Amino acid sequence: MDSTDTAPEGQVFAIDRDPRLRYIIPAVVAVAFLMEQLDSTILVTAVPDIARSLATTPVRMNLAVTTYILTLAMFIPVSGWFADRFGARRIFALSLFTFTIGSILCGLATSLPMLVATRALQGFGGAMMTPVGRLILIRSFPRSQLVTAMTYMTLPAVIGPVIGPVLGGFLTTYLSWRWIFWVNLPFGIIGMVMALRYVEDTVRDTSSKFDFPGFIMVGVGCVLLQYGIENVGRPTIPVWAIIAVLAAACLLLVGFIRYAKTVESPAVDLTLFKLRTFRVGTLAGGICRVGLNGVPFLLPLMLQVGFGLSPIVSGTLTFVSALSSLAVRPVSSTMLRLYGFDRVLTWSAVFGAAIVAGFALIGPETPHWFIIVYVFVFGLSRAAQFMTSNTLSYSDTPAAQLSRATSLGGVLQQLSVSFGVSIAAMLLGLVTLDGSQLTPDKFHMAFLLMAVIPLLGLPGFLKLRPEDGRQVSGHYRQSKEAA
Repeated sequence: MDSTDTAPEGQVFAIDRDPRLRYIIPAVVAVAFLMEQLDSTILVTAVPDIARSLATTPVRMNLAVTTYILTLAMFIPVSGWFADRFGARRIFALSLFTFTIGSILCGLATSLPMLVATRALQGFGGAMMTPVGRLILIRSFPRSQLVTAMTYMTLPAVIGPVIGPVLGGFLTTYLSWRWIFWVNLPFGIIGMVMALRYVEDTVRDTSSKFDFPGFIMVGVGCVLLQYGIENVGRPTIPVWAIIAVLAAACLLLVGFIRYAKTVESPAVDLTLFKLRTFRVGTLAGGICRVGLNGVPFLLPLMLQVGFGLSPIVSGTLTFVSALSSLAVRPVSSTMLRLYGFDRVLTWSAVFGAAIVAGFALIGPETPHWFIIVYVFVFGLSRAAQFMTSNTLSYSDTPAAQLSRATSLGGVLQQLSVSFGVSIAAMLLGLVTLDGSQLTPDKFHMAFLLMAVIPLLGLPGFLKLRPEDGRQVSGHYRQSKEAA
């Protein structure tokens, strides 16, 4: 049985037995969301200080960012299986414990390899927290009340990115970068205690089998692909070894494509890509996201390393990009209704690429108010692209495939963040291969190169038809074929 199926008719939900749980369960899950969202945004502002403390370079520090995100992407598909096999409450509490222990160890790191290893432990906990938390909500609330519960739960997804850069800058400037990890400790303890006290431990299906061979092929393939990309800009292994790593990654991923056709329930359901809206939303949209996701890594580095600003100033200048998502949310449905998915995605990709390239015009002498306005405008284009592509991905997905689609879509979204950071770091490495310093002009070159990537998604967006996703957007522009 799918872990996200609705409960049988007549079942008494947890909130019916105890009305207090109507607020407590979303609050428990919100703690996990807040921890993950904070951790995803708070680190970047502290990268230069951590690099100095661990005797490494800011560019190499991207490993600490991408390792966490890649671990998330690898283990998200396993979360539902673990929850079904061992019980949602147990896995949720264990994931909070793992994430909290990982956070403590990150704060104690004395070298980059130790930080990378502890970030992987954090990522493993994070990969279980939010999917299992969402599963707990679905099982605790009837569908008629689920939207309200989800709204409460996802508030941290909005709050986290807003306060993350500022909080990270404050802690790094006035305390120590280690506190950006230790701040998770009280949240983790509160979440564990509340989960063990109030969340019911249910086991839905102990007979389901997980596709471990497929999981290993996809997971190892993605890890090797990212490791190869990392070494293109800052090689730590010989050139022949880089080529071998990238070739092995491609062989594993191509091998999985062939393998997936031979098993009943592969780790990744590739048949979803036969649906045009899902294919364009996740693949073309993913390529576009890779180009836009490099900016949150490049910009704080440019402000601190290139311009010499403090972490608190850098965080204050960049946090407004998260506010843009709040501004886009109310008008996103109107944009889709007026213009359709095809036009919104195409123009947001073009505009986003232009904005990324425009960061090359920002220098140390640029007024701070202008940087704030420009970052906010970038956030608008980024939010419009992300929200539209995410909505398109599931707009025409049949209900029977929705669970697998959201799982695969979530993995691809995490990979777009990971590869965006990796490629941004690779480009910085390439423009400084001669051993030169990370001056503002080097960052400008990296931004210009990064701006090309969103445009690579245009061929996919142009294949959309006006009627694609219209049951979601309400857009009824007549297609050329029907005209």
